Amino acid sequence: MNRFLEVSVVLFLASIPFWLGNLYYLHILITTGIFIIAAMSLNLLLGYTGQLSLGHVAFFGIGSYTSALVSLGFDLELTESYTFVFEPKPVWFAFLCGIVLAAISGWLIGRISFKVRGAYFVIVSISFAEVVRLVSLNWIDLTEGPMALNNIQPFTFAIPGLWELTFFKKEPNYWLVLGLCVVCFVIIRRLVQSRAGRAMIALRENEPLATSIGVDVTKYLVLATILSAGMAGAAGGLYTHYVRIVDPDIFLFIYTVTMVIMVVTGGKGTLAGPVVGGLIFGILPEVLRAFASPEVQWIIYGILMILIVYFLPEGIVPAVTQWWQRRARGPEGSMSQGSAPGAAS
Repeated sequence: MNRFLEVSVVLFLASIPFWLGNLYYLHILITTGIFIIAAMSLNLLLGYTGQLSLGHVAFFGIGSYTSALVSLGFDLELTESYTFVFEPKPVWFAFLCGIVLAAISGWLIGRISFKVRGAYFVIVSISFAEVVRLVSLNWIDLTEGPMALNNIQPFTFAIPGLWELTFFKKEPNYWLVLGLCVVCFVIIRRLVQSRAGRAMIALRENEPLATSIGVDVTKYLVLATILSAGMAGAAGGLYTHYVRIVDPDIFLFIYTVTMVIMVVTGGKGTLAGPVVGGLIFGILPEVLRAFASPEVQWIIYGILMILIVYFLPEGIVPAVTQWWQRRARGPEGSMSQGSAPGAAS
């Protein structure tokens, strides 16, 4: 039944471009889907290992810049007599390079920072994001600095001489983002249900106890960071080849805050939490824009977050799941469950 429901939801989402006539609304769904992928990647760290990364946007930006630079090509003057010339590469190859470099960055940060815990990891992640932002802003010969990289090629898939599809229009970009959302969702679900996923959850719940039974703390935390960073890099690559321009503002701290909000309000440590939180807080600003000024939008946005965190501290998905389970049990199930302690005594 759950599998049938999942397939039905995916088919419904895939049908949206056929009946949604407003291309601006489709654009909102595309950008929301990209940030849902980034939120799912953060949930792998925050939700399943209990490690808060406030520099997660760094991996998003690394994937974005790497994919842009590899697809555009660049010249880099190493010495007065030698200039390194990198020829433009196909977009699919550039996209994979962005994922790989983001994953390598995740491995590096994981190896360094998971020797410490708590606030120290948060500080390391924020510092890393700021360093990457400053590099993108000041290494003008490579990144163009505040002038931005532009004219980035859109995704193109082709069979030479037979068939070619260029993702200029919004419809194919929407299906591409939806497809990657599904792939990331499946990867995270398979991981969580595996032995490695159970080890990560054990570390989140009680790290000393997990360590005492032989769980390798650093190994599983670094694995989660690598996968999380790679998925965030994929989201960044999608974003770059969709909007076709990238500048240092992509490393703004507000994007990390947005990811954290999507995870926490939707339900951290749940598969559907980042998706639900992403849909709500990705679409909500556009809904508010129709009848509220920017200042009022932020006030409503903040009040809604406070209400969700206060009344649904575990998030929307866990609250709905618990309500549905109580409803399925009915009055008799609730009474028998409530009488169990008395019967035992």
